[in-house]
Amino acid sequence: MDGLLGNRVSIYQPEQPGLVFPEIPEFASYAEEREYRKRHLVAAVRAFAVHGFDYGFAGHLTVRDPERPELYWTNPMCVHFSQVKLSNLILADHRGRVVEGRHAINRAGFVLHAAVHEAHPEIMAMCHAHTTYGTAWCATGQPLQMLSQDAACFYKNHAVIGASAGAVAVEEKAGETIAQQIGRYRGILHQNHGLLTTSRHSIDDAAFWFIALERCCQVQLQVSASGVAPQLLSDETAAYSAEHVGNDFIGWLHFQAIYDGLLATQPGMFD
Repeated sequence: MDGLLGNRVSIYQPEQPGLVFPEIPEFASYAEEREYRKRHLVAAVRAFAVHGFDYGFAGHLTVRDPERPELYWTNPMCVHFSQVKLSNLILADHRGRVVEGRHAINRAGFVLHAAVHEAHPEIMAMCHAHTTYGTAWCATGQPLQMLSQDAACFYKNHAVIGASAGAVAVEEKAGETIAQQIGRYRGILHQNHGLLTTSRHSIDDAAFWFIALERCCQVQLQVSASGVAPQLLSDETAAYSAEHVGNDFIGWLHFQAIYDGLLATQPGMFD
């Protein structure tokens, strides 16, 4: 989590000391950090449920274990996002073997996520779900246009993976092929499939930017359907927005409001 500290943006810092402001935690042990990551993974999955990102058993979110980074925590197979809790998370290795947990693992999820985690040791967390607007825009095979400040958060930080990767990735070679193209970008538009996001710092960051990417796809589709040519941000403006409101710390900060809201409304998350 320390890498986020360098990305703090002064415009979001309180000028007066003593005001309530989220602070990135420091951990005294691996056990303490593991508990934090697992709780925030549960919250991320529940947030996906709130946003309607569920689609049967499709969709998977992962975060590395802090002590054993070759293992990752993920949501269980065939458990609705709204029912995921601390006690039914799965710990898996890169070969798809369940190390801890009672539920099966989603093979498509493990092939893709394990390949990314193995190919990119700097990636801590990853999110994928079959969302309506993301899937629709991904079918165009086009990147996002810089329509707004929100879209600019993905300026030069998202990429389209081509149609050859559009089939269900249940074979390890397919996962490896896709993984080679992921890791340099926050967001991936997987043509004919859907959205993926990654983070080098936290599941919070990856989850919020997934929510944001889906919303950007929704706006993109609505603007395209209007038939009116949009006025786009200049490269200079888009780059400024990406730096100041689209960095990793801002993603983490946004998610804290979501986390607190879930704590207040879903007390059973951490059973």
